[in-house]
Amino acid sequence: MRSISLLVAAALMVGGCSTITDLKTDISERVFGRDQVDPPAELVDFKPTLKPKIVWSAKLGNSELADFMPATSEGAVYAASGDGEIARFDAITGKQVWKINAGETLTGGVGLGSELVLVGTPKGYVLAYNLDGKLLWKSKVSSEVLSAPQVDNGVVVVRCGDSRIFGLNAKDGARKWVYERATPTLTLRSSAGVTIADGAVYAGFAGGKLVALRAEDGKTLWEASVALPKGTTELERIADITSLPVVDGPLVYAVAYQGRVAAVERTTGRVTWNRDISSYTGLGAEEARVYVSHASGAVFALDYSSGRTFWRQPDLKNRLLSAPLPMGGVVAVGDVEGYIHFMDRDEGNFVARIQTEKSAIMPQPVAIGTNGFLVQTRKGGLYAVSVVPQ
Repeated sequence: MRSISLLVAAALMVGGCSTITDLKTDISERVFGRDQVDPPAELVDFKPTLKPKIVWSAKLGNSELADFMPATSEGAVYAASGDGEIARFDAITGKQVWKINAGETLTGGVGLGSELVLVGTPKGYVLAYNLDGKLLWKSKVSSEVLSAPQVDNGVVVVRCGDSRIFGLNAKDGARKWVYERATPTLTLRSSAGVTIADGAVYAGFAGGKLVALRAEDGKTLWEASVALPKGTTELERIADITSLPVVDGPLVYAVAYQGRVAAVERTTGRVTWNRDISSYTGLGAEEARVYVSHASGAVFALDYSSGRTFWRQPDLKNRLLSAPLPMGGVVAVGDVEGYIHFMDRDEGNFVARIQTEKSAIMPQPVAIGTNGFLVQTRKGGLYAVSVVPQ
């Protein structure tokens, strides 16, 4: 909070932020992944017990001002970058199948579904391509698209920077429904998108609210409070859910910056437990455990039914971690210097480390197969990583 307050004060004194939108962007980009406020902790030495391997890598354009995540389906990987590049790769070999340029800047992607490859633009357009890279339709929504559009049963669900969520017809991009809500004056600009499971759309908002919508028509199913704003100033009261909710069995998990992590019943919206843990990039869940990247750089492992702590790994302070990705016996997180750190699932100690390139890893790793995953970096690197016993 002190670092954020100093940044805001400096911005106001020098006139660098002329509008509240500029201020939101300045806070979000300077504190959470663009300009490092505090130096990352030195890496600790340990004896590796696993051997991670970069199976293949590819190069796309830079993405310094937006968060991207690759997507995979039926042996193919799709990825995009801020300068408009969209590409398809073979998931096993990394061989490029095709690459196109959208002809404009991109800020959201990649989403897959209904034989579509979906991306979004800062001018509020959703672009839909077929699996061969041919543009099928282009649809306008209300503001910049900062996350990957998702698809459910013929409906493309798009989250906009103004917190509106649109349901578009997957065939032609025609608008089917729109969900909107009031938001606080000051919120964090983030790439928080939506998670869809069993016909329900889960989305987190400013003020710590988690909402479930029906994908078919956008009807609100329930709303839950993950975190409550605290403090006396607008800055202190920021408690935004800035990462993807995670669905695991009967529960959906969400975490707020300057707020809490909570488990919510998917059918009723009842909060079953919550913990005072702050995160900007999010969490992961697997086999009765929830893993959270704390805003300070610690990684937590929590019990799925009660929220009690199994372990806490504190040695990644200020390394601007990605969301954790649990993979059987290990948990992986990426950091601001391009490292991927692997921790033991049961104890939280480091078991392996590998560096992709000297560039920050995007917030959301993507699983591929049973012992592999994909990460994308801000300088455009796309890496397929596997983990095998040493």
